[in-house]
Amino acid sequence: MRILVTEPLSPEGEEVLAQCAVVETKVLRDEASLCEIIGDYDALVVRSATRVTARVIEAGKRLRVVGRAGTGVDNIDVEAATRHGVVVVNAPTGNAVAVAEHTIALILALARNIPQAVSSMKAGRWDKKHLGGIEVRGKTLGLIGLGRAGTAVAKRAIGLEMNVSA
Repeated sequence: MRILVTEPLSPEGEEVLAQCAVVETKVLRDEASLCEIIGDYDALVVRSATRVTARVIEAGKRLRVVGRAGTGVDNIDVEAATRHGVVVVNAPTGNAVAVAEHTIALILALARNIPQAVSSMKAGRWDKKHLGGIEVRGKTLGLIGLGRAGTAVAKRAIGLEMNVSA
């Protein structure tokens, strides 16, 4: 089995794939380039930047599966894949923790005026009296949705003693 990976994966992910197939990583995001070579592969693994169009699927004569390393399949023409007997799968839990950590990092950066502090330092100043910020403890965080990522954010926010409302 030959697998084409069009966007970088974690080394652990590539290692798992390599245990059962020949894996080739080629950064090919445009449709024409992908159509030229996809016919040689049984599987295609993408992230969010690669668009898997009907034309790509039609060119994949050996293609049996398209995997999205991440949540959602909005960049894959699922109807075309279904018509050609190509299975489409994704990894919905793959990035929930990363999304949650990034969300908490942004909350803390804003609460503590980190972007302003960076600008001040780059300008050769340290405006300490204007950069105090606020504590997030005791603040209310409103979440729209408690899916995988929302739940992961809520857990971390509760760990920071925030009130969470969803």
